[in-house]
Amino acid sequence: MFKTVNQRVSIVLLLIAALYLIIAYQIPSYPYTEVDADVIPKTLGWLLVLLSASLFFLKDSDSEEQKERRKIPKKEIGVLLVVAGFILVYIALLEIIGFVLVTGLFIFFCSWFLGYKKYITNAIVSILFPIIMYLMFTELLKLSLPSGILPF
Repeated sequence: MFKTVNQRVSIVLLLIAALYLIIAYQIPSYPYTEVDADVIPKTLGWLLVLLSASLFFLKDSDSEEQKERRKIPKKEIGVLLVVAGFILVYIALLEIIGFVLVTGLFIFFCSWFLGYKKYITNAIVSILFPIIMYLMFTELLKLSLPSGILPF
């Protein structure tokens, strides 16, 4: 049916994009905002559709080297599952704890788990990145992010 890996991956991505867009179009509109909350999700969804369609028509032959690179060693599957667990915990706690705290914790512990040993640098990035992102989204884009237990 689908001959190349690109075509098979493209179909999966198109299905994910379709589900994502269905959910994105259910985001309610707010009458007094400059940029509505659904703009970024809809844009990202349509971008995924466009890129998936272009991947479908991309000509790429499977060489033995490419087949070998796609094989994931069994010991790395556990690492992937733990990182997926981190992501699920992040999603579950985002509304409860808030964007800044949960993103900082996610960055720190995921980097630590993946073997990053410079703890001071990791802590600085884990603190500054979510604060800067929060300020950019709330002050520049006028979009609200979950504040959670923090008072701002």
